[in-house]
Amino acid sequence: MRKRVGITVLLRSGLCLFAAFLLLSANAAACTVFAITPGASEDGSMYVGHTNDGVGIDWRNVDDISLLYIPAADHAPGEKRAIVFDPDSGSDAAGGASGGDSCLILGYIDQVPHTYAYYTGSYGMMNEHQLLSAECTDYAKVELNAAEGKRIFYSSELSNVALERCTKAREAVELVGGLIDTYGYYGTGETLVFADPEEAWVIEICSSLDPEDGGGLWVAQRIPDGEVFVAANEFRIREVVPGDPDQIYSEDLFGKLEEAGAWSPADGSLDWLEAVSYGEYAHPYYSLMRVWRIQDRLAPSLNLSPYVEDSYTKAYPFTIKPDEKVNLTEAFSLFRDHYEGTGFDLSAGAAAGPFGNPYRYLGPDDAHTNFQNGSYMEVRAGANPRPVSAVFCSYSYVAQARSSLPDPVGGVLWFGPAVAYETVYAPIYAGSTNVSAAYASGDRLKYDSDTAYWTFDLVTNWAMLRYDAMIEIIAAKQGELEAESIALVQETDREAADLIAAGDEEGAARLLTNFTVTRGDEIIDEWHSLGGTLIVMYSNGLITDPATEAVDEPGYPGWWLNETGYQYGPRVYNLEELRAAGGLNYTGSSVWVWKNATFAEIRKLI
Repeated sequence: MRKRVGITVLLRSGLCLFAAFLLLSANAAACTVFAITPGASEDGSMYVGHTNDGVGIDWRNVDDISLLYIPAADHAPGEKRAIVFDPDSGSDAAGGASGGDSCLILGYIDQVPHTYAYYTGSYGMMNEHQLLSAECTDYAKVELNAAEGKRIFYSSELSNVALERCTKAREAVELVGGLIDTYGYYGTGETLVFADPEEAWVIEICSSLDPEDGGGLWVAQRIPDGEVFVAANEFRIREVVPGDPDQIYSEDLFGKLEEAGAWSPADGSLDWLEAVSYGEYAHPYYSLMRVWRIQDRLAPSLNLSPYVEDSYTKAYPFTIKPDEKVNLTEAFSLFRDHYEGTGFDLSAGAAAGPFGNPYRYLGPDDAHTNFQNGSYMEVRAGANPRPVSAVFCSYSYVAQARSSLPDPVGGVLWFGPAVAYETVYAPIYAGSTNVSAAYASGDRLKYDSDTAYWTFDLVTNWAMLRYDAMIEIIAAKQGELEAESIALVQETDREAADLIAAGDEEGAARLLTNFTVTRGDEIIDEWHSLGGTLIVMYSNGLITDPATEAVDEPGYPGWWLNETGYQYGPRVYNLEELRAAGGLNYTGSSVWVWKNATFAEIRKLI
């Protein structure tokens, strides 16, 4: 049975329940991730960021819009850990997509004597020892289905197992690689980032190119200190160099790729991206534009162009050194981007509507399909630019690790429900054993104002009615709450570190948990209040000031009225002549004419 108190889960028996609990995953099909190393950050923190973007629900009708805490546990000799099929892997398995089985176990691995506490959702996020993780899905040439006992791992379980068992980034990469080599890999290509307070690594994974091979392929590369890494649904590792101390890779990687005809020594150095992938994930610039945007924002001195020749471009380096060191607030801002101020600005132009709505309804040309292969590329009717802040986001976070503080205090998961641009990042300590109840539950199929996801998602959707006005109010409140949280974390850091130094680790855990839960509750209460205010102020196309009771009827901007033919509406009785006139522009001014004036006379005046 499984007993839940808040979200503290005590698992005493039942491998199926335990495995299902670990894998309440959503269709995280279009994520953006970054890692900012200590030498690139203003205060020496390590930052790892992830947007969990995806649409739809998996076959168990579970859509992961919440945060889960997995407590530390001791295990008896001989115990096994179940590995569960992930229905959002782009794969299928016997009894999976059509079977309705909520606990399809693909295999088992040996359990370890002790597993660490960690936070997870669709993928692992942070453990009690300040090991951080993030994920994005990539397009691989071969994406094999799961096979019981043969290909049992996808990236979601790999990230969870790493956080259960590891304390260092390189250790996590080596464990994940070893599990793939031993137990096999299925599903989409994947990029996983692992970071500890001092070091960060990227591991990129895909199925074996040989369907008969039970393993998988992977390459890992260290992120140099002082640099920033960005990925957005395309493999980012390029040349694989034997003997490079900053790279490690799967058993017989070169031999397997040569045997599959994907690479030959005659080709020169092995390009990982070219060997195993056709590049971008859904359409041209779907991935690369986001990489460009974040790199350009952090290092404008590089003068990076948003335009490239193809998916295999080397225009955007694996990592960049930012022009200025990055602080926490700036790290948050990297996820709050619709290409504002660029030629791809989603908040401007006719498609944004009269009030600058940066979000677009998804259509068939925006969907992820295999739009290119070795010989052909599908040229679609069109597609909207894919922004960093996507309207279908389940949650995002910036995980922070600090070597100057004890692990329970140094690790902070700044978690933001729903869409990144309008969310508020709430602090969750590595040493906390619970979170606000609002963050621990939620279902996209059922509106529930008590959940964090729906609290924030309602505000985002309401803001689309008059985005240019409401986003100013939202951003002001967002900045206020996050600034308060940063100040409160600094105070709590000192108090908790003092308790640990004095030997009172239990007292520190209580303090960190109480702070995490209380601050989460406060943020949700503040956002409920903000949402109510926005509903009152912007209902029915009006702007109402609750304090003064003034009501304004602002209408639409002049450019929009001109674009939509407003000047051809019922402004005179000569409607047929007006509509046939052509060439009229909205001026925003009115004129007086004598009642028996002809339309020709009126037209001279308007």
